[in-house]
Amino acid sequence: MASRTLSRVTKALLASALALGATVGLTSAPASAAVWNSCDQWGNTNLNGYTLYNNIWGSGAGSQCIWANSGTNWGVWADHPGTGGIKSYPNQTKAINKSITSLTSLTSGYNVSVPSSGAYNTSYDIWDTDHDYEIMLWVNKTGAVGPLGSSQGTVALGGHSWNVFKGTNGANEVFSFIRTSNSSSGTVNILPILKWIKDTKKWMGNETIGDVQFGYEVTSSSGGLNFTTNNLTVSSS
Repeated sequence: MASRTLSRVTKALLASALALGATVGLTSAPASAAVWNSCDQWGNTNLNGYTLYNNIWGSGAGSQCIWANSGTNWGVWADHPGTGGIKSYPNQTKAINKSITSLTSLTSGYNVSVPSSGAYNTSYDIWDTDHDYEIMLWVNKTGAVGPLGSSQGTVALGGHSWNVFKGTNGANEVFSFIRTSNSSSGTVNILPILKWIKDTKKWMGNETIGDVQFGYEVTSSSGGLNFTTNNLTVSSS
């Protein structure tokens, strides 16, 4: 899990950012025709109905820069040390703000290019508006990374097969769906997953879904690694 939005940044994290800021600011974004880039720890912008966040939130982080050609085509260069603990979750966010029962569809298509080394996962992070529940959908992972909580078995939902975990980070409940094999592109039908959590497992009620985020939860990327979102769209009705 991770603190994913600026509204959830604590004073403690901001204090640690002061020590990190000089290092983060020195690294330049990769050369591209990007319409926006930032090496700021909390750098963010709005493009084409999506919000992009650099979001370096974990302790012991190194340098990271985000760039975007559009709201759906963006990437990150990250150089985080080979130590444990999540360092960042650069992401693209789409606001939904509808209850589960009022949604008739919630889908997403993804296409990414990710490194073969380092420790990270490529994941959706879905929040209710009260931040009581966090639903993570990992479409690929590399290195020593794993979800919170205990195994709840395997389920086929939304066009994929997932290993499911249920846990808590002390602030909210976390439901993690780990794809049983890595994927760099595909379509996820998110709504059946939410209904399975609500109706089949009864782990939550008719929550209002706030944000659907997609990005890279990076634990280590020593020497500098590139993560590219070739295309990512979220659609709802």
